[in-house]
Amino acid sequence: MHPSIASTPSDKTSLASNSDSPSGVSSIDPIAIFQQTIDEHMHAVQQLALQREVLGSIALRMIQAIRSSGKIVWCGNGGSAAECQHLAAEFVGRFRRDRRGLASIALTTDTSVLTSIGNDYGFVEIFRRQVEALCTPRDVVVGLSTSGNSQNVCTALAEAKRIGAFTICFTGMDGGEIVAVGDVALRVASKNTATIQEIHLLAGHILCDWVETAVCLKVAADGVTNE
Repeated sequence: MHPSIASTPSDKTSLASNSDSPSGVSSIDPIAIFQQTIDEHMHAVQQLALQREVLGSIALRMIQAIRSSGKIVWCGNGGSAAECQHLAAEFVGRFRRDRRGLASIALTTDTSVLTSIGNDYGFVEIFRRQVEALCTPRDVVVGLSTSGNSQNVCTALAEAKRIGAFTICFTGMDGGEIVAVGDVALRVASKNTATIQEIHLLAGHILCDWVETAVCLKVAADGVTNE
């Protein structure tokens, strides 16, 4: 197992304390930070390669949803919210190929919905309420949580399961509460939030490519246009 940054302190990577410095740090080795970041990222990528079957099963569910007039729904907080928006845009717009738009929604972007639900019902309800309003059994709902313990994401996936939608969770090494809720879990081999988010985006792009390819191949096989 690749050692985490926290478990491998060295003279080069330690932050020297200096009471005269406003930040309390007198020196730092940027080369060591660079190499640690690259090493951790590469380890997480290598571990992702071992989860090809998990990604394949997720892609298949997404393809089935799109072909059944369903949609792919995304939710997450902070950086994960940005990734939800990013990945939904890849499906609706395009990833690599020109083709019809694919139904996908990020539940993180409508400020009126988010603030009204947050104000009236509490932050934990901001995604669940939208799932209740928008999702059907034909849909796939993806929850992103680097800790796996984001309550608003967990409750959204629980609501999606109640409706009959297929649920997927993207999380980190520890898994968290979310893995007990989702039908399938993609766990990144890291405890570093930034690394987990990087691999979530990589996995999302792989899924975009697989789903888009499947849609284009079916269009070609059916002899119809993308319009």
